[in-house]
Amino acid sequence: MRAAQARVLLTGASGGIGRASASALLSAGASLMLVGRDGARLQAQIETLRSEQGCDAARLSHCVADLDRDEDLQRLASSSAGWGCNVLVHGAGLPAFGRLQNLPPAQLRALLGTNLLAPMLLTQALLPHLQLQARAQVICIGSALGRIGLPGFAAYSASKFGLRGFAEALRRELADSSVRVQYLGPRSTRTDFNNAAVEHYNQATGTAMDPPELVAQALLKLLESERPERFIGFPERLAVRLNGLAAPWLDGAFAKHRHSLPA
Repeated sequence: MRAAQARVLLTGASGGIGRASASALLSAGASLMLVGRDGARLQAQIETLRSEQGCDAARLSHCVADLDRDEDLQRLASSSAGWGCNVLVHGAGLPAFGRLQNLPPAQLRALLGTNLLAPMLLTQALLPHLQLQARAQVICIGSALGRIGLPGFAAYSASKFGLRGFAEALRRELADSSVRVQYLGPRSTRTDFNNAAVEHYNQATGTAMDPPELVAQALLKLLESERPERFIGFPERLAVRLNGLAAPWLDGAFAKHRHSLPA
C-alpha cells in the first residue's frame, strides 16, 4: 500500500519511535490517528506535526486510550473503524531489563499485557472492519529480540517472541483475505525506552543503537513493500537468520552479554 492511501492507527504514538514514525508517515502522505494515554501530550504532538509539515488538519487526529483496559480497546476499535482505518500499527510497548529473579511479578504481568495481549485484543476487535477494506495491513513493531534471546532480556524477549509468533500465525490465517500482517524488528534504539543500565550494557557488549528516525523509515518501507518481516541492522539481521537455523549453536556467543548484566 502506498503511504498516501494509508489511514494509520498508531499506538504508542508519543514514544521515541512513535514520534519519528508519525512524522515519517505523515511526510509520505499518510493520514494518522495517534493513540496514547496522555491527551495533552498527543495534542501537543499534533500541533507540532501540523506546524512542521503544514498538513491538512483532517489528516491528523488522536484518541486517548489505555490499551490495558478492555473498554478503552473497544472504544478505540470503534472510533478508528468509523474514521476509516486501513492500517493498524502496534507501536506501544514496555521495557524490561535485568536478571529474571530481580524483576517484580507485577512488572512481568504489565509487560506481557502491553507488549503482547493488547496488540492481540486490539487486532481482534478491529479485524472485522479491516477485512471489509479493499486492502489493509496490521504491522507489529517488535524487536530483534523477538528472534534472538539475550541474557538480561528473558521477559522482554518472551513478549516479543510472542508478538512475532502472533504476527506470523495470523499472517498465514488471513492469507486468503485482504489483510496483510507484518513484523518489524528494530535492534536497540536511542530513545528514553532504554534506561542507564541498558545503555551501559550496550556499551559493554558493543551493541549498536539506531536513531528512531531510521526505524521510522524502515516502517514506511515495510508498509509500502508489504513484506512479511523486516529486521534492522547488521549483525542483528545475520544473527536472526542463524538463530532461526541453529539457536543452541549460538549460546556460547553471548558470554559477554551474560557477564555484562547487573548483579
